[in-house]
Amino acid sequence: MTNDNTIDPSRHPCFNAGVKGRFGRVHLPVAPACNIKCNYCNRKYDCVNESRPGVTSTVLSPEQSVVYMERVVAAEPRITVAGIAGPGDPFANGEATMATLRAVRARFPQLILCLASNGMAIGPYIPELAELQVSHVTITVNAVDPAIGAKIYGWVQDGKVVHQGRSAAELLLARQLAAISLLKKHGITVKVNTIIIPGVNDHHIPEVARSLCYLGVDLLNCMALFPNADTPFAGIVEPSREMVTAIRRAAEAYLPQMRHCTRCRADAVGLLDQDRTEEMRGCLSACAKLPPQPPAPRPYVAVATMEGVLVNQHLGEAKRFQIWEKTEEGFRLVTERAAPEPGLGMRRWLQVTRILGDCRALLVGALGEKPAEIINKSGLATHTMAGFIEDGLRAVYEGGNLSVLRSRREGCPKGDCAGSGGGCL
Repeated sequence: MTNDNTIDPSRHPCFNAGVKGRFGRVHLPVAPACNIKCNYCNRKYDCVNESRPGVTSTVLSPEQSVVYMERVVAAEPRITVAGIAGPGDPFANGEATMATLRAVRARFPQLILCLASNGMAIGPYIPELAELQVSHVTITVNAVDPAIGAKIYGWVQDGKVVHQGRSAAELLLARQLAAISLLKKHGITVKVNTIIIPGVNDHHIPEVARSLCYLGVDLLNCMALFPNADTPFAGIVEPSREMVTAIRRAAEAYLPQMRHCTRCRADAVGLLDQDRTEEMRGCLSACAKLPPQPPAPRPYVAVATMEGVLVNQHLGEAKRFQIWEKTEEGFRLVTERAAPEPGLGMRRWLQVTRILGDCRALLVGALGEKPAEIINKSGLATHTMAGFIEDGLRAVYEGGNLSVLRSRREGCPKGDCAGSGGGCL
């Protein structure tokens, strides 16, 4: 690595075969949950003899991952890439993934950051990924025909709703295509992984390449199926080298091919051809046992108010938040902070969590179900109420009963953000 903070994207060994013997990568296993069920996947955590995606010996927290990165870079200074590739999907674990990326970027400003995802839930996070200079993203796309996709996926989960069959494949494909388009609009290099499944999608992969080339995909990695026990595809024979070669040649008419993939584990470390995962396993396990760090202090309370006296504004309408604190003399207005611009969908509420990251509570006149869910998950408690700001502050800081102050207002006068998560337009 260089001694300055310059990020050199050409030093990513997975995207540039010419440097795979000079620069390495580390995968941070911070994402255990997954939001789709692939019929070839069986994720076993402590299977030390397997080298394939979805496998790790342990899972780290975002805080532990930074300590682990420090130790890895000290042991292997040729590491230029920090990636998150599971063992589940990064965006079925969105908060942990983004917290890890923020922390690693702050501590290692010169590292290349990358991700591997199924594409189902990455969309709302893409603008912040670009802000964090995540330069390389891999999306796994196994079919662009829902009839074929329905054979590959057992189910797809969207929030609390589980889809199966063709509807699952259609939803997943729509999310994947939208994600790739948005990633390219933000200038992010996109690689697509496609698993070659004989008798299921092997004949279809050139069509996958043809469809994706129009979206600006940079690289296609046609990967041979790794048959796993206790899966619906356990009985399918791994494709021969001749089949893989022929498919890559056909797909190359549309997209450049990656031919040096090593099917990395979710905790892989080292150079692609000098892997040190086994050597670093003790370090990984030790970091996973580190005690949790105390949470960052949250001394303030944010308020959505129209005039500075009452809590009387819907979250979707708020253009600014007042920030209050408790002192020995009483409650004091510290500052005001601008709210995110409307029209950003769920990204707006993710931005709220960052703007109010040092606040313990957010007092609003009303808010929708989806914004409340996103904001509460970040550790910022949302409370709906009607009345004087000081009454709300007293309840938060002194343990009062906020329910007696709860707002009876429902929805938003504009009708655009009452529970939809989209924000007033």
